[in-house]
Amino acid sequence: MSDTSRQEQFSGTSDVREAHRFDAAALEAWMQANVRDFAGPLTVQQFKGGQSNPTYKLLTPRRNYVMRRKPPGTLLKSAHAVDREYRVITALHAAGFPAPETFGLCTDDNIVGTWFYIMDCVDGRIIWDGTFPDVATPARRDYFHAMCDTMAQLHSFDPAAIGLADFGKPGNYFARQIGRWSKQYLEDEAAGRVPAMDRLVEWLPANIPAGEETAVVHGDYRCDNMIFHATEPKVLAVLDWELSTLGHPLADFSYHLMMYRMPPTGTVGLINCDLGAMNIPTEMDYIDRYCANLGRDPAQVVANMDFYIAYNMFRLAAIVHGIRGRVVRGTASNAHAKAMSATVEPLADLAWQQAQKAGAR
Repeated sequence: MSDTSRQEQFSGTSDVREAHRFDAAALEAWMQANVRDFAGPLTVQQFKGGQSNPTYKLLTPRRNYVMRRKPPGTLLKSAHAVDREYRVITALHAAGFPAPETFGLCTDDNIVGTWFYIMDCVDGRIIWDGTFPDVATPARRDYFHAMCDTMAQLHSFDPAAIGLADFGKPGNYFARQIGRWSKQYLEDEAAGRVPAMDRLVEWLPANIPAGEETAVVHGDYRCDNMIFHATEPKVLAVLDWELSTLGHPLADFSYHLMMYRMPPTGTVGLINCDLGAMNIPTEMDYIDRYCANLGRDPAQVVANMDFYIAYNMFRLAAIVHGIRGRVVRGTASNAHAKAMSATVEPLADLAWQQAQKAGAR
């Protein structure tokens, strides 16, 4: 998909889609009672972006807000946990991290039909193409530095110190995640088996690098999940915390770093790009900067990076394999799900190539 079509498809707002409509008057009454300094009248629009949690722009004469809610219908028990999103965003904003200010969480299904929370509407720009084509070449490196520095800041927090000690299970993060995604892959018979995935299911758990660390991890950190300043290389807000938990910071960092080893499909993919001509840092430059921010040894990070990337590509392939299963069963809601499901094999093959670089045979 071209940058222009992604920009057009995902940017801005539209009228609220039929399936996601609710009683706006009931929401306005709730906000009047629960959101400090709220003053109507309230106008509701829906963001076009493809989040699994429907997201709305709430306009009032004084200021604008954003509402994220669980989607209507029958949901998996652990999915769409807007209360977890609200908790982590609230804690990080209070700690000085660029997360939006929050104004209220509602766990009463009778207001808009599902749980929801209200946060600040941060004005700025969202960049949908990981090559940053609309940023002037001399400034491009600074935008990458801003992304890198913001992720390092996230991983610098002691979860207990910001009230998130119990936000996830500490320790054994890679083993638990590999087990989770392997189980999902193996149990989804409708989506079929993939040879490279079968090899990864066997190889990954036996080759986890030593060393336990725990930090707040975002889980889907990429350029289109943040809001940049309208004209400056500055991250104003990191969005879409649905996959956040306590986990290994290098799992989170390597997911983001995966952009350097991905083909240019979807949002991110810098393989075969002339990074020097584009004024984009190299993978090693990026690792060095992240490590410098945190006082880490880059050599230790690099030593295990092929495993970390293989793990993240496997995780991504397992997610897409699940989408394929929903396409086969006729339950996929995204119009692009069928096209996306065709990427399972190439992604799994790419993951196995990373594993081979890490010594897999």
